[in-house]
Amino acid sequence: MVEQQSDADIDRVFHALADATRRDIVRRTLVSEQSVTQLAAAYAMSFAAVSKHIAVLAEARLITKRAEGRVRLVRADPAALARAQRLLRSYEDLWRGRVDRLDALLAEPEPTASTPPTEPSHP
Repeated sequence: MVEQQSDADIDRVFHALADATRRDIVRRTLVSEQSVTQLAAAYAMSFAAVSKHIAVLAEARLITKRAEGRVRLVRADPAALARAQRLLRSYEDLWRGRVDRLDALLAEPEPTASTPPTEPSHP
């Protein structure tokens, strides 16, 4: 079954993944769940800036956050990444089909110029 995503949902996902820091956060949290503090320590930016990146990822539903006491833990959502991958694959399939049709068209032999009919000669 094909899952329908709104244009706004798709825009949020690709906006979130357009930033290198956010892609790195997703990569790190795919490997293991990490606290916001651990993530913030990995970047040369403020805790608040990293928190904003995490908020963008959470809004795009690429990560989930949960509280464990006073600690906020972040984990990437592989299902959300799979949805983005399926969307990209559908675009790839569309363009591959177009290129294949163009290749087939270009492979067709060129039509030959028809010679004008000759009139029968009379003796």
